[in-house]
Amino acid sequence: MPPLPKKRWESMAKGLVLGALFTSFLLLLYSYAVPPLHAGLASTRTPEDTASCSPASSESELLTPANGSAGGCQPRRDIVFMKTHKTASSTLLNILFRFGQKHGLKFAFPSGRNDFDYPAFFARSLVQDYQPGACFNIICNHMRFHYQEVRGLVPPNTTFITVLRDPARLFESSFHYFGSVVPLTWKLSSQDKLAEFLQDPDRYYDPNGYNAHYLHNLLFFDLGYDSSLDPSSPQVQEHILEVERRFHLVLLQEYFDESLVLLKNLLCWELEDVLYFKLNARRDSPVPRLSGELYRRATAWNMLDARLYHHFNASFWHKVEAFGRERMAHEVAALRSANERMRRICIDGGQAVDAAAIQDSAMQPWQPLGTKSILGYNLKKSIGRRHEQLCRRMLTPEIQYLVDLGANLWVTNLWKLIRDFLRW
Repeated sequence: MPPLPKKRWESMAKGLVLGALFTSFLLLLYSYAVPPLHAGLASTRTPEDTASCSPASSESELLTPANGSAGGCQPRRDIVFMKTHKTASSTLLNILFRFGQKHGLKFAFPSGRNDFDYPAFFARSLVQDYQPGACFNIICNHMRFHYQEVRGLVPPNTTFITVLRDPARLFESSFHYFGSVVPLTWKLSSQDKLAEFLQDPDRYYDPNGYNAHYLHNLLFFDLGYDSSLDPSSPQVQEHILEVERRFHLVLLQEYFDESLVLLKNLLCWELEDVLYFKLNARRDSPVPRLSGELYRRATAWNMLDARLYHHFNASFWHKVEAFGRERMAHEVAALRSANERMRRICIDGGQAVDAAAIQDSAMQPWQPLGTKSILGYNLKKSIGRRHEQLCRRMLTPEIQYLVDLGANLWVTNLWKLIRDFLRW
């Protein structure tokens, strides 16, 4: 075989150098964009840095009663939503975005990204344009929860909520969504990597591995606790009871409509405030859903989350009983009917579609690395003036809605440009 021409060798050498430089730049950018996992918060801040929210009397008041509010209660506007992963939390986020935008409320947004430097613990200094003593109405982006830091940003009467999901189902969703950015999964050779992992999780799992937290007790981790605790440790129950004390309502993904009815009642909102379309939903996987033995293995592997879920599943149904089963059934039916009506009004084709079929880039959801498995929607071309704004807001994905609300997502946007260029 004849030797390659000199110019071709020079071209290849330049390409390698440029590639190495570009890769170094990406690693540097990513090291900034995705911070290391910290076991705790640095304690070097001054008392002035940690000054808590001091609302003026007018700021801490509730909204004036809305028409039809049951019992003359007043809608609550100060809300902390601890946004857990893969729990329908993006759908709930959209509800909060719409309510805050409708009433001109003040959001605490992350600075530069769409999360608060997750998986590091939340710190109030991570809030966009934060000033000591600043107060906010709504905090709702992904974070690793730190109660004292969050508490210092909101008025005393703020409502705290979060959402949980069956841990085995959550693990399955997280494995498929985040698996490509968890290096410990790269050694799995089977076509069904999840099943292979669950055959012997301890063989593959490294608690210190990069992004490993996505694959073990993710709910416990997101709520700010040690996800590697022994399930029999007394600390587990202590943490669960602490969540119960801190959160006014824990929603369940499997009973999302019932959860929204309880939320609507707790916050004294109107039906329109909790209408929704399912956002950030994953296309059905070609690999069968967990069942039988694999389901049991996934539950056992995520036993801290299983204990958490079991506790709040029980308390959830106590709340439903107190609300009234017949009343709940009536309000769930009203919510589903209103959602169906909005689906017919807003969505072209009446259902979610693959990313490739989405016509408007403003409706394109963020996709996991290396695949386009998240579904989105096409907005109908002809919508009456009465519903046009609501339809668009209900269908707008998280990233685009954050920008519309004034969040500065320069890191997220730069990362998107790089991904688009490299077709990741």
